[in-house]
Amino acid sequence: MARGALLPRAPKAFTSAAGPGRHIGEELFMLKRLCRERALHLMLLPSIVLLFLFHYIPLGGIVIAFQDYSPVRGILRSDWVGLGNFTYIFSLPTFPRVLRNTLLIACGKVVLNILVPVTFALLLNEIRSAVFKRTIQTVAYLPHFLSWVILGGILTDVLSPSTGIVNRILGLFGMEPVFFLGDAAIFPYTMIWTEIWKEMGFGAVIYLATLTGIDPTYYEAAVVDGATRWKQTVYITLPCLAPTIVLLSMLALGNVLNAGFDQVYNMYSISVYSTGDIIDTFIYRLGLEDFQFSPSAAVGLFKSAISTVLIILSYKLADITTGYRII
Repeated sequence: MARGALLPRAPKAFTSAAGPGRHIGEELFMLKRLCRERALHLMLLPSIVLLFLFHYIPLGGIVIAFQDYSPVRGILRSDWVGLGNFTYIFSLPTFPRVLRNTLLIACGKVVLNILVPVTFALLLNEIRSAVFKRTIQTVAYLPHFLSWVILGGILTDVLSPSTGIVNRILGLFGMEPVFFLGDAAIFPYTMIWTEIWKEMGFGAVIYLATLTGIDPTYYEAAVVDGATRWKQTVYITLPCLAPTIVLLSMLALGNVLNAGFDQVYNMYSISVYSTGDIIDTFIYRLGLEDFQFSPSAAVGLFKSAISTVLIILSYKLADITTGYRII
């Protein structure tokens, strides 16, 4: 008898019935779990309704990017122009400048929003006084909860070339006043560093949580081996932080074209349009000030398409580098 004959095969009917049976069992389990957690799902219902009303239904307005849209005629009766609006915006002499400004400011924010919070978290981790540590954390977190409408007014006064405290301090060292919000060469970097100042404390929360999860026996073993605090940071702390840093860096790629409308709009002026005008402010002026609805919709669709590709790429890179997945 052949060797394979010693092991009888399962009947086909039994094999085919096992799959559906298991599938039905899983469905019943999920149904029971859904009923058991129905209160939690009902709590999500208002958010889902708002998301559908204000994010999914307005997607139908994308069609005006391909029309010569007129509010009088509406979406259904406006003339179709195909890709004419995209040809128009790409031919504008200001569009390459706007795109360049957006990439400069956004990339600067993405990079420094990783480096500065990591450094800040490492420094906080070295503080031994609990009271002093909590005080620093509270002061650093506070700007995150203030809107740019409020901070724009505060920073306008603080950075004023005549009465601002920053220029007064610079004057004590014999330096000339700096027009942070009126000098086109300085304005983009002012936007980057004020954003970092606002989000630094809140961005460090994730890294502080990671630091608290590091096994203290690593440091105890390093002390026994005679490692200094610097070597402990280099050979223990940073390698343990590396997966979190890589993950957040990959996910931040989706924000490359988001340079911060609220911040720039509340702090820029005509004198800095050459370096401070970004895609979002360009869309606002083009659509709501110049009433060119179709070209502004085309710019918005262009930005959304690029951002979607970057988000997909960032999640793919996050999956490859750290194994992060949404589901």
